[in-house]
Amino acid sequence: MVQFTGQLNNAFSALADDTRRGVLQRLGKREASITELAGDFDMTLTGMKKHVQVLEDAGLVVTEKVGRVRTCRLGTRKLHEEQAWIAQYQAMLEARYDRLEDFLERTRGGDE
Repeated sequence: MVQFTGQLNNAFSALADDTRRGVLQRLGKREASITELAGDFDMTLTGMKKHVQVLEDAGLVVTEKVGRVRTCRLGTRKLHEEQAWIAQYQAMLEARYDRLEDFLERTRGGDE
Protein backbone atom coordinates (compact mmCIF):
# COMPACT_ATOMS: atom_id res chain seq x y z
CA MET A 1 0.00 0.00 0.00
CA VAL A 2 1.28 3.46 -0.90
CA GLN A 3 2.11 5.71 2.04
CA PHE A 4 0.96 9.30 1.69
CA THR A 5 2.49 12.19 3.55
CA GLY A 6 0.52 14.03 6.19
CA GLN A 7 0.73 17.19 4.11
CA LEU A 8 -0.84 15.47 1.10
CA ASN A 9 -3.58 13.95 3.25
CA ASN A 10 -4.28 17.29 4.97
CA ALA A 11 -4.61 19.10 1.67
CA PHE A 12 -6.94 16.54 0.10
CA SER A 13 -9.00 16.38 3.29
CA ALA A 14 -9.28 20.18 3.37
CA LEU A 15 -10.22 20.34 -0.31
CA ALA A 16 -12.80 17.55 0.00
CA ASP A 17 -15.35 19.91 1.53
CA ASP A 18 -17.29 22.27 -0.75
CA THR A 19 -17.51 25.00 1.90
CA ARG A 20 -13.73 25.02 2.31
CA ARG A 21 -13.25 25.15 -1.47
CA GLY A 22 -15.68 28.07 -1.49
CA VAL A 23 -13.69 29.81 1.25
CA LEU A 24 -10.53 29.46 -0.85
CA GLN A 25 -12.31 30.95 -3.87
CA ARG A 26 -13.62 33.79 -1.73
CA LEU A 27 -10.19 34.51 -0.26
CA GLY A 28 -8.76 34.50 -3.78
CA LYS A 29 -10.68 37.73 -4.35
CA ARG A 30 -9.59 39.44 -1.13
CA GLU A 31 -8.86 38.68 2.50
CA ALA A 32 -11.74 38.48 4.95
CA SER A 33 -12.43 38.12 8.64
CA ILE A 34 -13.86 34.88 9.96
CA THR A 35 -17.03 36.81 10.78
CA GLU A 36 -17.33 37.96 7.15
CA LEU A 37 -16.77 34.42 5.90
CA ALA A 38 -19.38 33.04 8.30
CA GLY A 39 -21.86 35.59 6.94
CA ASP A 40 -20.96 34.86 3.32
CA PHE A 41 -21.56 31.14 3.88
CA ASP A 42 -24.57 31.54 6.17
CA MET A 43 -23.03 29.57 9.01
CA THR A 44 -22.14 30.06 12.64
CA LEU A 45 -18.90 31.69 13.66
CA THR A 46 -17.87 28.45 15.40
CA GLY A 47 -18.53 26.43 12.25
CA MET A 48 -16.47 28.78 10.11
CA LYS A 49 -13.63 28.79 12.63
CA LYS A 50 -13.46 25.00 12.28
CA HIS A 51 -13.34 25.20 8.48
CA VAL A 52 -10.65 27.90 8.59
CA GLN A 53 -8.60 25.82 11.05
CA VAL A 54 -8.65 22.83 8.69
CA LEU A 55 -7.50 25.06 5.82
CA GLU A 56 -4.84 26.62 8.01
CA ASP A 57 -3.56 23.21 9.14
CA ALA A 58 -3.22 22.26 5.47
CA GLY A 59 -1.23 25.46 4.77
CA LEU A 60 -3.88 26.77 2.40
CA VAL A 61 -4.94 29.71 4.56
CA VAL A 62 -3.07 32.03 6.90
CA THR A 63 -4.80 33.93 9.68
CA GLU A 64 -3.75 36.93 11.71
CA LYS A 65 -5.46 38.26 14.79
CA VAL A 66 -5.48 42.01 15.35
CA GLY A 67 -7.46 42.98 18.41
CA ARG A 68 -10.63 40.93 18.33
CA VAL A 69 -10.65 40.35 14.58
CA ARG A 70 -9.04 37.30 12.96
CA THR A 71 -8.33 38.00 9.28
CA CYS A 72 -7.83 35.21 6.74
CA ARG A 73 -5.92 35.22 3.48
CA LEU A 74 -4.67 32.59 1.08
CA GLY A 75 -1.57 30.74 2.20
CA THR A 76 1.56 30.39 0.11
CA ARG A 77 1.30 26.62 -0.31
CA LYS A 78 1.42 25.78 -4.04
CA LEU A 79 0.01 22.20 -3.94
CA HIS A 80 2.89 20.79 -6.03
CA GLU A 81 2.78 17.41 -4.30
CA GLU A 82 -0.97 17.18 -4.87
CA GLN A 83 -0.62 18.14 -8.54
CA ALA A 84 2.05 15.47 -8.98
CA TRP A 85 -0.18 12.83 -7.38
CA ILE A 86 -3.11 13.78 -9.61
CA ALA A 87 -0.89 13.71 -12.72
CA GLN A 88 0.44 10.27 -11.77
CA TYR A 89 -3.09 8.97 -11.19
CA GLN A 90 -4.27 10.44 -14.50
CA ALA A 91 -1.35 8.84 -16.35
CA MET A 92 -2.19 5.47 -14.78
CA LEU A 93 -5.84 5.76 -15.88
CA GLU A 94 -4.89 6.81 -19.39
CA ALA A 95 -2.51 3.85 -19.69
CA ARG A 96 -5.30 1.49 -18.63
CA TYR A 97 -7.69 3.01 -21.17
CA ASP A 98 -5.02 2.70 -23.85
CA ARG A 99 -4.59 -0.99 -23.03
CA LEU A 100 -8.36 -1.47 -23.14
CA GLU A 101 -8.53 0.30 -26.49
CA ASP A 102 -5.73 -1.94 -27.84
CA PHE A 103 -7.58 -5.03 -26.60
CA LEU A 104 -10.83 -3.92 -28.19
CA GLU A 105 -9.08 -3.20 -31.49
CA ARG A 106 -7.52 -6.69 -31.48
CA THR A 107 -10.83 -8.41 -30.68
CA ARG A 108 -12.73 -6.38 -33.28
CA GLY A 109 -10.15 -7.30 -35.89
CA GLY A 110 -11.03 -10.99 -35.56
CA ASP A 111 -14.75 -10.36 -36.18
CA GLU A 112 -14.37 -8.77 -39.59
